[in-house]
Amino acid sequence: MGSTEFERAAKRAVVNYHNSQADSTDKNGKITEDNVFTVWMVRCLQNNKALLSTNIPDGMYYEYTWNGDKDEGYLDAYKKWKNSITDKEGNIL
Repeated sequence: MGSTEFERAAKRAVVNYHNSQADSTDKNGKITEDNVFTVWMVRCLQNNKALLSTNIPDGMYYEYTWNGDKDEGYLDAYKKWKNSITDKEGNIL
């Protein structure tokens, strides 16, 4: 799978996940691929991985992985709870 095709599949997976979880009363409602942006993307051998987010202020971000050996994709959805500053030892300041 090429990079363009992979990125399109990743965005579609995010849209499908978000829209399947959105309630009809949610103020954010349904989204399209235009609402999704790629933060980071890499290809290694026959596998691809991307980190994605949306312009919806819900604190969600997504990781999409394409397994070229099995010809299947995996979507992980995460909720950002907090952003903390740490020192070089990992202690929260």
